Amino acid sequence: MSRPATVIALSEADNAELLRRVNQRKGAQDASLRAEIILACADGESGNSIAQRLGVSKDVVSRWRIRFSKWGLPSLNDEPRSGRPRTIIDEQVQQVVDQVLQSKPEDASHWSTRRMSRETGLSPASVMRIWHAFGIKPHLEKTFKRSTDPLFVDKVHDIVGLYLNPPDRALVLCVDEKSQIQALNRTQPGLPLAPGNPASRTHDYKGHGTTSLFAALDVATGEVIGWLKRQHRSTEFLSFLKEIDAFVPADMPIHLIMDNYATHKTEKVKAWLAAHPRYSIYFTPTSASWLNLVERFFSTLSEKWIKRQAHVSVKDLESSIEHYLKTYNQNPKPFRWHRKAEDILASVARAARALGK
Repeated sequence: MSRPATVIALSEADNAELLRRVNQRKGAQDASLRAEIILACADGESGNSIAQRLGVSKDVVSRWRIRFSKWGLPSLNDEPRSGRPRTIIDEQVQQVVDQVLQSKPEDASHWSTRRMSRETGLSPASVMRIWHAFGIKPHLEKTFKRSTDPLFVDKVHDIVGLYLNPPDRALVLCVDEKSQIQALNRTQPGLPLAPGNPASRTHDYKGHGTTSLFAALDVATGEVIGWLKRQHRSTEFLSFLKEIDAFVPADMPIHLIMDNYATHKTEKVKAWLAAHPRYSIYFTPTSASWLNLVERFFSTLSEKWIKRQAHVSVKDLESSIEHYLKTYNQNPKPFRWHRKAEDILASVARAARALGK
């Protein structure tokens, strides 16, 4: 006959801790599994049943049952493993972190791992590991522009509201122009992609003129109304509005989101919009063009299409962009906006406090 299984009796505190380990979303899976084994043992479930349900061997269930019965919760932790003893003490780690965050080298704008290594006496690899552990990246620097628009809060609420809760039986269009798109041709032919070698191109180029793309992004469908012109004055923008007006059914209200570019606010544009009351206009806050979703489309156009192209003339560039627009609109996908207005305003408030403003 087999030896009877050790009975596990749990205190309220032990039971609560084991349940916490089982339910925690982050953490080692081994800790959750061990806690689940002990809870099942305490409930009187057999070792065979536990092993089969959890996908482990009977020996594993027996081992943790016995260990817990002798030493309690501490027995579920991993035992210390043999290995190389730690050579960097906490004070050295703190020194590296403080130095990179609070000072700069005399002959450079930021610390490098090699320079920090010479200052602290640690190896460059050790410095890199410490930086990585604390999420420190001295070689990177982000840029930002804080909007000073006095109506910033209202405009954010209006525009984000259109993205998250668009009106029924109305069209929401994000409008802008991507100006000065250059027709560039490389001075020498490049080499194609090959196994073991990336595609290559010369660093220098020859310009052949520029064009501008006027675009209106349908927020609901992702479809883009595009219009190419060599100039981007108020006259061209007004003509583009007329293109939109002819494209959209006459009985459908239109909500236009656009930035504060001067060509969008001329007297002729204002007069035309006033004569077409189905248009509701929403201007993005100053220095906050990122609120306009059409910028996402412009970024996609540049990265996926224009950036690696070579064009021998403006006409060639315009034909290329028209081809991309036609292909894109055959299977458009909307750019989804997820952040609520309150989240954006909270982020701006935190940035203002960090800047002391």
